[in-house]
Amino acid sequence: MREAVVDAESKTPREVNRAIKSLAKDHDRIVVKNPNAMHYIGAGLTEDVELIIDGSAGYFAATMIHGPRVKINGNAGWFPADNMTEGEVIIEGSAGDGVGQGIYGGTVVVRKGAGSRTGEIMKNGTIIIGGNSGFMTGLFMMGGRIIVLGDLAEDAGESIIRGTIYVGGEIKSLGKNAKVEDITPEEEEELRGVLSAYGFELEDEEYHSFRKIVPRSKRPFYGEESEEG
Repeated sequence: MREAVVDAESKTPREVNRAIKSLAKDHDRIVVKNPNAMHYIGAGLTEDVELIIDGSAGYFAATMIHGPRVKINGNAGWFPADNMTEGEVIIEGSAGDGVGQGIYGGTVVVRKGAGSRTGEIMKNGTIIIGGNSGFMTGLFMMGGRIIVLGDLAEDAGESIIRGTIYVGGEIKSLGKNAKVEDITPEEEEELRGVLSAYGFELEDEEYHSFRKIVPRSKRPFYGEESEEG
């Protein structure tokens, strides 16, 4: 495996990203040392490469990526994996607001908790939150799935249009156009597969406790909101 190291100490985000993109052309793995919660690390990366941020990242980590596998060995600030189209972002700690905002595909994993508006306007892909997720999780969600092992704060699924939010804990309150349903045996098996693949080991009772938030109506902004089906 061809590995390279980028030392972010005393460098600007532009300098770090320029080095990452240059090295990604002929390396399999790039390790960013001393990230010091720098913003925009890995922005716009499109190479099939493993990017390891050896510490915490700031705002918009791995924003607008297509293809790489990014691992953050710490926490992440607001909007990690924003508008990702393809790839994988794994955050070993916690994350701020807007995890996976607007993603079109790929997988985002936060081992611990996340802030508000997780998965806002996401179109597809998967977001996994190992702890709790803040208010308006799934705001204007248009597709894909969010899996939250812990609790959801206020207004969960606010104005959800498509997609599914799976929650293993408590739901403080639902947003407009959101409703709660039991999951099917097939969905439970699907959750077992994806969660175990990312190292989350749950007991049978914990899988049985999952519920899902789905849209009440596919056209909530046209006339009076009504439940379909």
